[in-house]
Amino acid sequence: MNLDRVMLTFAGTMVLLSAVLAHFVSDWWLLLTAFVGLNLLQASFTGFCPAAKVFAMLGFKPGCAFK
Repeated sequence: MNLDRVMLTFAGTMVLLSAVLAHFVSDWWLLLTAFVGLNLLQASFTGFCPAAKVFAMLGFKPGCAFK
């Protein structure tokens, strides 16, 4: 699995997890959804994603998006 797929999986998991937690625990978990969305938006403009740096340090090889 390359870094691109890991990042898409991680972002999707965080959004779904926060939606489930917002439904069953507290609406405040929607802030996590907003944070993930804003991070994806800024990464699309700047090319910098902190989570991608962490996963790259863990040994995932970059794909097309993170070269």
